[in-house]
Amino acid sequence: MTTETRVGQAKSGVITDEIKLAADLERLPPEQLRRAVADGSVVVVRNRLRKINPLTIGSGTRIKVNANIGTSSSKSDIGEEIEKMNVAVKHGADAIMDLSTAGDLPGIRAALIERCPVAVGTVPLYEMAVRARDAKKSVLDLTADDMFAVIEDHCRQGVDFLTIHCGVTKQSVERFKETGRLAGATSRGGTIIMEWIHHNGKESPLYEQYDRLLDLCAEYDVAMSLGDGFRPGALYDATDRAQIEELVILGELVKRARARNVGVFVEGPGHVPLHQVAANMQIQKTLCDNAPFYILGPLVTDISPGYDHITAAIGGAVAGMAGADFLCYVTPAEHLRLPSIDDVKEGVIASRIAGHAADVARGLPGAIELDHEISRAKIALDWDKMISLCVDPEKARQYRDSLPPADQALCSMCGEFCAIKRSKSVI
Repeated sequence: MTTETRVGQAKSGVITDEIKLAADLERLPPEQLRRAVADGSVVVVRNRLRKINPLTIGSGTRIKVNANIGTSSSKSDIGEEIEKMNVAVKHGADAIMDLSTAGDLPGIRAALIERCPVAVGTVPLYEMAVRARDAKKSVLDLTADDMFAVIEDHCRQGVDFLTIHCGVTKQSVERFKETGRLAGATSRGGTIIMEWIHHNGKESPLYEQYDRLLDLCAEYDVAMSLGDGFRPGALYDATDRAQIEELVILGELVKRARARNVGVFVEGPGHVPLHQVAANMQIQKTLCDNAPFYILGPLVTDISPGYDHITAAIGGAVAGMAGADFLCYVTPAEHLRLPSIDDVKEGVIASRIAGHAADVARGLPGAIELDHEISRAKIALDWDKMISLCVDPEKARQYRDSLPPADQALCSMCGEFCAIKRSKSVI
């Protein structure tokens, strides 16, 4: 498979049908989007084997939301994961990541890809660890060929973007040892590579053979999501030398991916105090030459297990306003257990609200018009239209329908003292 990548076509000045479709979905002129794909400030995500609408991430586009699903050793039910996927997509997720670590991983991935109408991402390192365990050997004994065999399988199955922790290197591991972190490292994929380097005394194959990785991505036109192995897992560790050291390395890897015409974006924190969120976005955009930024939350306090979707939405709104492009949802179950189907819904909606608030703040064309439209419906006391425009019409309808019929013509908070009606009498 040697077809030119979409980045290569964009650099050549070609406006493909895919670019036209993506531009239409983003309400952008096709030529503007082509230039952004060519310079790397926007990434269009879709494995060339899939027939979904392209996922567009980056400057000048709507902030997107990803939902993580997947099995674990404590629970492996593919039917439930498919239902989570369906619920996430129904409520507005723009992408799904399969983070499964138990069961028939290729079969789970195939089932999700076959049914999923949006982009699907994976972390191949998880399957590398599972394959090593099944072969009754340590993940620390994996060879480069073992690692790349898994990555190629994911590409061949149709995965649209891969999170790979290429910035975890001998150099960045040494920096990590010096930081004295409270929470250590909390990235599963990142710690696998960190321990591999420490055990073998060698450079990570994912960094040392990065060009090999780019060749695979180019063959299937898969986007590279450069994982943040040293993302802070506690406010105490935010914006430390280990995190920034890795970000410097990722900035270099962004340039190499662009030179090979591979779409690339960068993952970010993590747990970050509110007053450091904007600075984190600006540091990434500077060090990584305005590459799209994909962030987990960020969570702006550590005190909120059970409510971490709210904490992440606060951080996500500020981060989006400051330049983040892609929000990985956080559910109420974060730090406690695997998310339920209801948790998935709550996480997606919280992140969508954060993303939209940031789009409004950034002046994204058309964003605030949604708010104006629902405000007009509220002022007209057009409850049906207002509810239809809500981020979660089902929940809004449930609240409205819980009123006695006699009260449904008015707002139950104001009743006969309706502020809207009284203000209209003055105008």
